[in-house]
Amino acid sequence: MDERIARINKAADYIKERLGGRKPKVALILGSGLGPIADSVKDPIVIPYKEIPGFPVSTAVGHKGNFLSGTLHGVQVLVMQGRFHYYEGYPMETVTIGVRVFRQLGIEFLFVFNAAGAANPAFKVGDMVMITDHINMMPNPLIGPNMEEFGPRFPDMTCPYDLDLQELARESAKKLGLDIHEGVYFGSTGPTYETPAEVRFYRSVGADLLGMSTIPEVIVARHCGIRVFGMSAVTNVCNTSNKPTNFNDGHDVVLQAEKVVIGIGRLLGEMLPRL
Repeated sequence: MDERIARINKAADYIKERLGGRKPKVALILGSGLGPIADSVKDPIVIPYKEIPGFPVSTAVGHKGNFLSGTLHGVQVLVMQGRFHYYEGYPMETVTIGVRVFRQLGIEFLFVFNAAGAANPAFKVGDMVMITDHINMMPNPLIGPNMEEFGPRFPDMTCPYDLDLQELARESAKKLGLDIHEGVYFGSTGPTYETPAEVRFYRSVGADLLGMSTIPEVIVARHCGIRVFGMSAVTNVCNTSNKPTNFNDGHDVVLQAEKVVIGIGRLLGEMLPRL
């Protein structure tokens, strides 16, 4: 067997054993500062990444590094409380291993959340922005021998973010009186924040949000046939001019993201039961 698939299956088998018969169809990946969403999961089973065979650990600020199984708004879910990034030094097959484990566990819907900078001047810190498309400047996680067991060699990416889930989010936000924006997420490797010249360039090619994650997971999820919903919490406004007073800070990003958790939690409360 392909060593990559053997590693994925070993991790999936371990998690399945720990789940004790639970069979969630919905998974969530929580990014920087958004881990507190997992605090609402009822009857949780907590599985630290470090206990899972062949699994990496999260090193980024604000990523606890746990799998959680439980009920969120009456729906059985599996949550990654923290993700892996290419900038941490992991190869892409490791960055995305969680998504392939999800597939082996029977997950059908993936909700991905991240903290992002606003390249679109219409966005401000604290905004929730639904991701409608993305621009990828990271290595594609499907490079290399294709895992035919998971999906085709050339998966279509016309609608990487599920259109029905987007419409459900719009309806849910309207019902709740939540203000959500929509935009294109631009992913680069990091770990440096973007220079003002880069921000201006990325904005000129259609970027609304800038970040260092999410896209590899989305590509692999679509390769696996998992339906995806994506949302960013705007935690900083990207700098477009070279001024010494302009400064980006990772710890502040986490603090700002934590302020958006309540709104995201309310949206999930309306969306999850309607899947």
